[in-house]
Amino acid sequence: MTSRYFPRMVDSDDDEEAWTTERVDAEFPLGDGDADTEAFVQCPYCGEVNEISLDPGSGADQEYTEDCQVCCRAWLLHVRYGRDGSAEVEVERGDS
Repeated sequence: MTSRYFPRMVDSDDDEEAWTTERVDAEFPLGDGDADTEAFVQCPYCGEVNEISLDPGSGADQEYTEDCQVCCRAWLLHVRYGRDGSAEVEVERGDS
């Protein structure tokens, strides 16, 4: 394996414009900090409603597989987070 070297990090000299709360919010918008962390979805196989955990830290658009808590069959989940932290969750059969 080849070693890679990165340039040394240095502090920038942008002190002419102070980092106010307003400037930080403008540069790094975080919303209000409230993001959906759980959702209720209906299994596309057995029809039972399942509560699932969501991970807003995994990005605005997510796709992963999860099993039904009742019939144990796999689903494909699509999760999209809006700028306000709300999650839109779509579930489809894992065998499709």
